[in-house]
Amino acid sequence: MPEASPKVLIYSHDSFGLGHLRRCRTIAHSLVERFPGMSVLILSGSPIIGSFEFRSRVDFVRIPGVIKLRNGEYTPLSLSLNIDHTLAIRSSIIEHTAKVFDPDIFIVDKEPLGLRGEILPTLEMLKAKGNTRLVLGLRDVMDDPAVLREEWTRKNVDPALKNLYDELWIYGPPGLHNPLEGLGLPDEVHDKASYTGYLRRELPMGAKITEPLPFDDEPYILVTPGGGGDGVELVDWVMRAYESRSQPLFPALIVLGPFMSASAVESFQARAEHLRDVHVVRFIPTIEPYLDGAIAIVGMGGYNTFCEILSFDKPTLLVPRVIPRREQSIRAIRAEETGLLKVLPIDHYPNVELMLNALVELPRSAPPSDAGVENLLGGLTDIGCKVERILGSRVEETTRERRLAAGS
Repeated sequence: MPEASPKVLIYSHDSFGLGHLRRCRTIAHSLVERFPGMSVLILSGSPIIGSFEFRSRVDFVRIPGVIKLRNGEYTPLSLSLNIDHTLAIRSSIIEHTAKVFDPDIFIVDKEPLGLRGEILPTLEMLKAKGNTRLVLGLRDVMDDPAVLREEWTRKNVDPALKNLYDELWIYGPPGLHNPLEGLGLPDEVHDKASYTGYLRRELPMGAKITEPLPFDDEPYILVTPGGGGDGVELVDWVMRAYESRSQPLFPALIVLGPFMSASAVESFQARAEHLRDVHVVRFIPTIEPYLDGAIAIVGMGGYNTFCEILSFDKPTLLVPRVIPRREQSIRAIRAEETGLLKVLPIDHYPNVELMLNALVELPRSAPPSDAGVENLLGGLTDIGCKVERILGSRVEETTRERRLAAGS
């Protein structure tokens, strides 16, 4: 361990949704728990980062938010500025923060160059200084290889993968999926990559169900579309099944997510008023107690939801999205093939009979642990070992430099 308290900087562009922020927060909490003197700073554009609790020695810098429009373009979330001006401000804050914080490790989540290349100056600055390990953290599944190859070519990502990043961490186990396969990357990039396993989620100490549920002690199914911005079809499909009342179902707790449109939220809440066995809430920052208490889970297949499903070991039905990325669909289909869960393709929406039958069968389905897949959830432990190795090499390097200086 370096003599000075070690520092880790994590970048999460967070233009939309909860996935990037929650993944970074999980890693940060795990690191400060393992390394008592460590400080972790998260750079994030999430508009709701302040809604989450952070452990001691974990903090965040909120950069101006942006959102992605349906046409693929970005626009500022709140500021009355054009996108180029907003991105210039974001890039300046990121670079200045990295320069002053001077991290031992800089972990970039998913986007190699950040939003519209905003972290490239920071990567180049830290690389030139030479005392920060640059790490790109990738999901187990990124997208269809042809689509991702076109995107990374357009963004000119390859030079950064070859010349700037020291390591690529894939947040999944080997054997299920290789996000770099089919991209035509050189061996030197593949040699930097290593798998960690999925990131285990725990029930936070003292966390409990605070949202009063009208089901008494009756088992319930938890329905979660993650951030909710693209989960309207899933929630509507589930509610149609309960509205049909053609077969008995366990009650449903539906957590809509903070990014679902106000009109959709209002509509779902109004429909739930007429259903005694459906309870709808907008957002629960600490959702783990509700996952732990559920008899089964219905979700879309985003990375964080998938980690939660595996961690709390609940029978699961996924209804993955296929637009704008096939990431969820690829992950869900591979998981079903492995025996971890069940999948209902969104192509069948809004067939009520299919959803109804799936919900009836779900609580009787096997939990993920029955699939017998080994080393699924070792990601946080492995990341901790990687960080320890990096910090240990820094100690050896510093000691060697001091000895050389003393000898001269």
